[in-house]
Amino acid sequence: MKKRDVYLDNMPLSEAKKVFFKSLEAKNVALAGDEMIDVRKSLNRITAAPVFAKISSPHYHSAAMDGIAVASEQTIGADEKHPVTLKEGVHFKYVDTGDPLPDGCDTVIMIEEVHPVGDGEVEIISSYSPWNHVRSIGEDIVATELIVPENHRLRPQDLAAILAGGHTEVCVRVKPAVAIIPTGTELVSPGSLLKPGDIIEYNSAMLSGYIQEWGGNPVVLEKVIDDREKIRARIVQALNQADVIIVNAGSSAGSEDYTSDIIKDLGELVVHGVAIRPGKPVMLGFIENKPIIGIPGYPVSAALTMNLFVKPLIYQMQGIPIKPSQTLKANIARRIVSNLGVEEFLRVKLGRIGDKIVASPLSRGAGVITSVVRADGIVRIPALKEGLETGEEVEVELLREKSDIENTVVIIGSHDVTLDLLANEIKRHYPEMNISSAHVGSMGGIMALKRKEAHMAGMHLLDPDTGEYNVSYIKRFLPEQDIVLVNLVYRQQGLMIPKGNPKGIKGIEDLKRNDIIFVNRQRGAGTRLLLDLKLQQLKISPEDIKGYDREEYTHMAVAAEVASGSADAGLGILAAANALDLDFIPISPERYDLAIPKEFYDLESVQKVLKVIVTEPFKEKVMALGGYDTSKTGDAIFVKQTERS
Repeated sequence: MKKRDVYLDNMPLSEAKKVFFKSLEAKNVALAGDEMIDVRKSLNRITAAPVFAKISSPHYHSAAMDGIAVASEQTIGADEKHPVTLKEGVHFKYVDTGDPLPDGCDTVIMIEEVHPVGDGEVEIISSYSPWNHVRSIGEDIVATELIVPENHRLRPQDLAAILAGGHTEVCVRVKPAVAIIPTGTELVSPGSLLKPGDIIEYNSAMLSGYIQEWGGNPVVLEKVIDDREKIRARIVQALNQADVIIVNAGSSAGSEDYTSDIIKDLGELVVHGVAIRPGKPVMLGFIENKPIIGIPGYPVSAALTMNLFVKPLIYQMQGIPIKPSQTLKANIARRIVSNLGVEEFLRVKLGRIGDKIVASPLSRGAGVITSVVRADGIVRIPALKEGLETGEEVEVELLREKSDIENTVVIIGSHDVTLDLLANEIKRHYPEMNISSAHVGSMGGIMALKRKEAHMAGMHLLDPDTGEYNVSYIKRFLPEQDIVLVNLVYRQQGLMIPKGNPKGIKGIEDLKRNDIIFVNRQRGAGTRLLLDLKLQQLKISPEDIKGYDREEYTHMAVAAEVASGSADAGLGILAAANALDLDFIPISPERYDLAIPKEFYDLESVQKVLKVIVTEPFKEKVMALGGYDTSKTGDAIFVKQTERS
């Protein structure tokens, strides 16, 4: 068996780009060529040559108003005391806007300024200069004048001007044809009946969408299994159909990752392995002087490497530059640890809190496509930086308009499934608004309020001494802030276990059994605090529970671990168990509130959120999840702190 390659390099991003695009230049990879197409079908295409007017527009002297066309000399001396009388057919002719100017006439008098006196005669009471209300030849476009230059993206107004200049066709760049080859034995077509191990092939839809957005012509080839000769044959096929080849997956160094070997056999591999996260195993090479790019199979890695390498390539092949991304300064909502030597691209949600923008990190997993969907921007963590500290100022490359950021309500704290419903209901009622939610646990939410990094925090913190939720924690940790506690829901917490309860789990006390593997929530989560309280009451040491130190940040993530078989139990809410068809053992009902600083409570955006949560459609959708009680939803408690001196 041929020995597998490990990464050829761990090249810095800037160097990888330099190597690839210098090779592109050295191999004289040409622009995509040009073609003549119907002007009316050329929107967003790139001109391959300048467009000069064939004719003037207008190409005749024309009336710019409805009125009468006259020779201006006929109006000399006219005023209210000495009106001038003109006769139709002798001195003037009626014209409508756009009519050719009659011979012998050089001005148009608006119909509102003409006074009929009978027998085809009119009086005028003003003198008029030549070319009054007349569109002269070439007023808009003069024949031979430049209408649009080369390398110009055609806009709707450009099409009109080109047509007015006498053209019916325009010379544009041919759209670069980009072949997309999905690889992987595990891939199945969307809509297929799924079995364990199957992965829906959805990357090609995303990749082809990017190519179209950037002006290219995507050619999605049939997916191919992990077979060296079959992948090789598909690449050879693509060489006959496209200007650029993208091989999706098989770019790593696994036993079935053949792409790098095939590129070296057929052409030249110039980069394999770039020091970025995600997307490290990207490959850049050439076959028959055509660029071939191997991008990772994980969707987040695929999206990032497409934007870093394929986007500038497609733009360059069309002869146009990439516009710089919009950026803004923001403060990171929680601490992020990053590996030295790797430039990380962190996806974030954004929202304005007072006079600053807060960036809430999204999931960093390379396979979490929803993090790309939800991201408002990207924060680059340099290769020589070990991470970001809470509250640190960062520069964010925007993926959305700045106006979207200004209309975002930031909720940081404990996770609840109803927050996703709330985000949708807000969008339905108020399309201009967005919800940004970061799941850092109830205590994390309190700390976010303390640092003024959230409009509100979701929390469910039980005081074991009083049996009261949230109030005592707010008084203890937010002594300088007046807080309005608004109930979102009451919900049921319990043990989520596999369907049928194969290990016969009855309650918390069973978690200390040797055959039970548990999955926990992160430190500071209200669910974690509830578990610790129950363990203390039962005199069970956390050290006796297998998996106590294994942490997830959401109820759904815990449910997914149980559903996958990697854990036998996890503490969470009934709605999460129902969502993944798990059994559920009730442990404790609890109150889940939104804690809102008084200074933000009266904001219009916050009030819109509070209006939505008390609507019947929202409550009905929450109740349909199971395990919720909305009878107190919207009820508020004002926690006024000790008067400051």
